[in-house]
This record gives sequence, structure tokens and C-alpha cells, in this order.
Amino acid sequence: MKKIIRITIAAALLAFPFVLQAQTISTKTKTTTQKLDRSIRPQPAPAPVVNIGKYESFELENGLKVFVVENNKIPRVAFSLVLDYNPVPEGNMAGMADFTGQLLRTGTTSLSKEQLDEEIDFIGARLSTSSTGLYAASLKKHTEKLLSMMADVLMNPSFKTEELDRLKTQAISGLKAEQNDPAALSNKISKQLVYGATHPYGESMTEKSIANISPEHCRAFYQAFFKPNIGYLAIVGDITTEEARELVQKHLGNWQKGEIINYVPEIPQAPASTLVAIVDRPDAVQSALRIGYPVDLKPGSDDAIKARVMNTILGGGTFRLFNNLREDKGYTYGAYSQLSSDKLVGRFMVNTEIRNSVTDSAINEVFYEMRRLREESIPTNELELAKNYLNGNFALSLENPQTVANFAISTARYGLPSDYYTNYMKNLSAVSADDVKSTAMKYIKPENAHILVVGKASEIAPRLMKFTGGKSIKYYDFEGKEYDPDTKVRPAPAGVTAESVIRNYVNAIGGEKALRKIKDISMLATTSMQGMSIGFDFYRKAPNKYLMKVGAGEMVFQKMIFDGTTAKLISPMGGEEKNLDGKELEDMKVEATLNVELYYTQLGVLSELEGIEEVEGADAYKLTLTYPSGSKTTQFFDVKTGLKIRESGEQGTAGFGDYREVNGVKFPFTISQQMGPQTVELKVLSIKINSKLKDDLFTIN
Repeated sequence: MKKIIRITIAAALLAFPFVLQAQTISTKTKTTTQKLDRSIRPQPAPAPVVNIGKYESFELENGLKVFVVENNKIPRVAFSLVLDYNPVPEGNMAGMADFTGQLLRTGTTSLSKEQLDEEIDFIGARLSTSSTGLYAASLKKHTEKLLSMMADVLMNPSFKTEELDRLKTQAISGLKAEQNDPAALSNKISKQLVYGATHPYGESMTEKSIANISPEHCRAFYQAFFKPNIGYLAIVGDITTEEARELVQKHLGNWQKGEIINYVPEIPQAPASTLVAIVDRPDAVQSALRIGYPVDLKPGSDDAIKARVMNTILGGGTFRLFNNLREDKGYTYGAYSQLSSDKLVGRFMVNTEIRNSVTDSAINEVFYEMRRLREESIPTNELELAKNYLNGNFALSLENPQTVANFAISTARYGLPSDYYTNYMKNLSAVSADDVKSTAMKYIKPENAHILVVGKASEIAPRLMKFTGGKSIKYYDFEGKEYDPDTKVRPAPAGVTAESVIRNYVNAIGGEKALRKIKDISMLATTSMQGMSIGFDFYRKAPNKYLMKVGAGEMVFQKMIFDGTTAKLISPMGGEEKNLDGKELEDMKVEATLNVELYYTQLGVLSELEGIEEVEGADAYKLTLTYPSGSKTTQFFDVKTGLKIRESGEQGTAGFGDYREVNGVKFPFTISQQMGPQTVELKVLSIKINSKLKDDLFTIN
């Protein structure tokens, strides 16, 4: 709230005079008093003259362009390198550029990652890398050491296989987590819809594309694009231009320039009419909505500032979309729009998360606000509010010296007038209501948009048909592959039933005879969350006693106990306890049953075979189980092995793998469990069978 107040005050100060002029006019001969007419609205003050700040620039013989912003308020220096190249399509190696950028930070030909980390930590510096540049900062006394390490990272990367493998593992874990994050999925698939799956801006990495990438591919990408003649280096801090010139020449002067591939992709176009797409998440209770299309809006163009004002009014903050969908309708916690400029192709996008039941209503309201912007003139007070907001943000940004360096780089990269940012506030102040309307007519296209909804298809699809214009809704999986929902689940072969699938599973893990010998099970598992090792202890005893403890060391964060009749959820650290009742208790009676697959009939669990569906590249039988409480869960069994590989229900989705035999029975030793937007990977440490667990372990106090 304090930040909001501060920005509001800053905007107000920029828009109106700071001190009211005295109403008394003095002359040598007499004084007159002018009465203030409070019925007349005061006129906005002229846009203030902006002092952007000075910077010096020079260029090395290898083509590296350097911009120096001297700021000796604190003894610190920062280096920001930007490489200006057009992205290229990566196809079946999508993610190669990202991995290349990350690998730069994992060691050089003379320093391992551990040694590099130690060197950086020793001088209290920061050093980060990406596919389009580097950033480094330290105290002034370590400037030369820092630039030396930065140059080593930039010019002598090692591209080690083991480091790439580590990054790949992290990326794959991120992709799995993304499957349970509607916002991440909607951003990924909407990007593909707007730009096209083969456009560099529309590509996304997959597990298959990650597997295809080698250190040699990353090295080839590095050699093709990491050249000084497309580089812009900003140096900000306690350093003079003369000092900067000497240091940069010493450490980066021998960086070899070279020819760069100037790939120019085909410019994507907005659809001729509105298209609707769905990513199905059967367990979702709310939908992630994205409405967007490509736009031809270049940085620094005549429309750029007008477009920014226009988009701000629509949804660039807590404005029309926010006020309509949240404040008025209560559909969402927030709704926003973005209109981005880009030298190749820009994008318009509306984003929000809403309840499934109001998905169509929310889309109607978004289109209503888009059309209103095109058709109605903006009231003066609303226009001034948006401009004041942008003025305030711009003014606050000038407090950071890095902003001046960024302005210098943008001016050079995009060929902007030298006074573009100096005159920014004046040009912003000059934007009129007619400018906003004409800009909206040009860039706001409610009839030519992609509508993407990530949510429960069975519930939201009927609500979206009204927006298709008679065309069919397109369906995409988590990786962005289009599929036919009518054929996604294929018929199972004749003779295969739900009962036979369950029987095959029982046989695959050891057989009914072996399962009936089990009287109790103790399983210890672990995972890592935010750098902390978390333990999960599971205890089960026939016929249906259950205990789960989650904690770290001696600390217990949460316990779930079921004694066969009563269930309780306990949070010892918070002192909270909850007795399960109703539907939750009825479901627990089923879930806690040891080797529950043997007792579905007695427990009243109904099973239905839906067919065969592909799960992570393998065909799996899809079963729907309906509990006596009415709860449903979906289970997937590998067609070849018979083993259960996935289960989803109201509490989320779990994946099972790495089956190992313990006392003649197979158990999964890796379990991926969805927890909100995150996926927790459990690694089973040990499983004990028939260790004679005492009933006291399951006692509820």
C-alpha cells in the first residue's frame, strides 16, 4: 500500500504545480488580491523538462559499443552486455539458446563452476548470464577483477557435458511442474498460438527437444551469435569514461568479431476471425484465460507512446479490465492487458484467472471493454489519470542510473532520436482522447483474437462455443500439440475390461497371494523444497489404519491419522487440528484400505474403463473410479507392463515410476505429487513389510 501511495503522489506532483502561485500581484504602486474561482477546474501544468542524465559512449575496433553512466554516489560498478540478434527457430532442439546462456555461467576453460562461484563470492560480486548477454556488478575496488572474470566467462566457456546434464534435469523438472500451473501453461500455449509453433517467439522446449541438445550444439550457437559487433555494453557506477575505456579495451579488446546470421522470420498475422482453444485440466476449479494476437508495433515508432497510454487505460494497471472483472463483477483477483512493441513483431495479450462457471461471462466483459475503447471517447479525467500514472512510473525509473544506460542502448539499437527519452514526458502529455481512440482502432482487434482457456474442458467447452463463429474448438496438450478430443481416448481391445486391467495390475506388482500376506507397510521418502530436505513417513496396517508424517529432522509439520474409524489432520507447529468428516472421511475409508485394489467390490467402488490414452509417450488404460461418496479418481495403467503410472483426482495428480521389488511385491520408488502449482518429486528411501506395527501408532488423541 505504501508503494501505491508513493507512486500516486509522484504522479500527482508531476501532473500539477507543486506550489500554487500566490494570488496577490504586487507592483511598485499597488497590490491587488485575485479571488480563486473554485468552480473552474485547474489546467494541468506543462509537462516538466526531464533531466535524463548524461552518458558517454565509445566503440572498440571489434565493433563493441560501450555506454558509460558515471554515478559516484556509491562505490559500485555494474556491467550489462546486450547482444542484438534476431532469434532463430530451434525446431527439435528448442531450448538450445537458453541452455547456451546458462552454460556460460557453469565454468570456463580455466575455472570450474565451483572455482568461478568461489571467485565471485570472495569479492562479493554478482555475475549472471543469458542467451542474450551478461550482467555483473561489484564494489569499485574489485572492478578490474570482475571484468576479467566476465571476459573469461564470455570468451572462454567450457560447455561441459555434466553441467548441461544438470541443467537438463532442472528443466525437465520445471516442465513437469508447469503441467500443474495453469498460468505457466496458458503463457506457453498462447505464445504458440499468437506467433505460430515454428516461429522463434512461439517455440517452447519439451522433454524430447531437451534430450536432443548436446554441448556441441550449444557451442555452435555460441560461436554463431556471441560476437562483439552486435554487442552493447552499459557500464554504470563509480567509474570515469577514461577508466572504462582502458579496462574494456584491456579485457574485451581481443574479443573477435564475426558475421552474424540475420534470420528474418515470417511475420505472423492475427486470425481472420476469433479462434478458441482449450488446454484440458480435468481437475481444475478455475480457468486461466488469455486473449491475444500479434501486432506490428515497433519500439520508438510514432504510435508507441500513444499505444502505451491506450493500453494503460484498458488494462495496464488497476484500470478498466481490473475494475470491471474484479471490482464490479467479482470474477477474479486481477485482470490485465499488455501491448508489447518489438523490432520483429509485437503482441497484444489479456490475462486473467477466473472461476470455471464465469469463463464465458469474463470473455464477454473483456470484449466489451476492448470495443468500448474503440467506439467511445475517453473522458478527460480518465485520460489524465492514465498519463499521470505513466509519468510517475517514468520519473521513478530515473532514480536508477541503470535506466539511463538502458535508454542509451535502446536509442542506439532501435535508431531512436537522440532526444527521444528527454521528450518522453512532453510527448506523453500531448496524447489526446482522439489519439487513444485512433490507436485503439488500429491495435485493438476483438474480432481477430486467439482465445485460450486452460481449465476443465467438460465444464468450460460448452460455454465457449458462442465465441467460435461456428468453427470447432481446438484442443492442445501440455506440450502444445493439437489433438482431437474425440479420439484422444481410443477404444480398448475387445475383451479388456476395468476388472481385467485391475487384475493385470495386481499380477504385475506380485499377485494376489503375495499382497494378502502383507499385514503392514512402512515407507520413508524424501524431497527437496526451497533448499530444505523434507521427509515423508507413511505407515499402513491392515485392514485400513493409516498414518502420514511430514517434517524435517525432529520437526513435524503435519500428520494425517486414520484409526479405521476416525481421521484427523494435525499441524503441530501451528497448533491446528481438523477432524475429517462427511465426504472426506468416506473417501479416507477407501484410500486407507491396505491393497485396496483387492477390495473394490466390498467397498462399493465402481470402476469404468474409458479406453487407451497416451501418457508421457506410453499407451495406458484409462480407468475412472467412483467412490461411494461420489468422488471420482482417474487412474492410468501402462498397457505393456500393467503398472499404474498416473492417478488424478480432486486432490491433484500423482505419477509413479521406478518400480522395485520388496519381499516379492513391486512398489514405485519415485512419486511425483502435485501440490498446487508445484510438483514435488518424492524419492522413496526404504520400504519395510510386516514389521509388526503397533495399533498405538495409529491412536488419535
